[in-house]
Amino acid sequence: QRLFATAGIHPHSASDWNADSARRLRSLLNESSVVAVGECGLDFNRDFSPRAQQEKVLEEHLALAVELQLPVFLHERDASQRLLEILKDFRDQLPAAVVHCFTGEQKALFSYLDLDLHIGITGWICDERRGTHLHPLVKEIKAGRLMLESDAPYLLPRTLRPKPKNGRNEPAYLSEVLREVALHRGETEEALAAHTTACARAFFNLPMLV
Repeated sequence: QRLFATAGIHPHSASDWNADSARRLRSLLNESSVVAVGECGLDFNRDFSPRAQQEKVLEEHLALAVELQLPVFLHERDASQRLLEILKDFRDQLPAAVVHCFTGEQKALFSYLDLDLHIGITGWICDERRGTHLHPLVKEIKAGRLMLESDAPYLLPRTLRPKPKNGRNEPAYLSEVLREVALHRGETEEALAAHTTACARAFFNLPMLV
């Protein structure tokens, strides 16, 4: 099997962007194993980098995605309105974009879907403390726009039994996210696995693997 990657600067590290960053990132994005721009975006929850700098760096990533015609892997925390405002200037020129690890509310979800964005769902939906609002929302994401993610080594599904002693999430546990999402969409796990896998392959333009 082949491994593929995305390349970008996370908004937490936006302050590290410098005059040479765009050149280095463009070089990485031209590698055949790199299939998307990102993870990039806005994080107004932790604010590890100044918001103005986060926005500037996001725009640099989006410009590269347009130039190279690559999909975008987006991060957003407490910044949906600004993300939408910035994306609207680029959306018509982008082949595709996914809001990775969506944890927001209905208004943000519908706004993203109106922009024809993809939505990534992680083990957050398995968290009874903070993820139950996603249960009715996942039904609103049509097949072809929904992807499942592990976000490993983070977001170990809290519904997983037995839990690994080290508390570390792994891609192998994605089946638990599949189970939870299928439950709340009223789909079989087999049907959900088929259309979310097809969606991811198309989004990242991945080859069919034997």
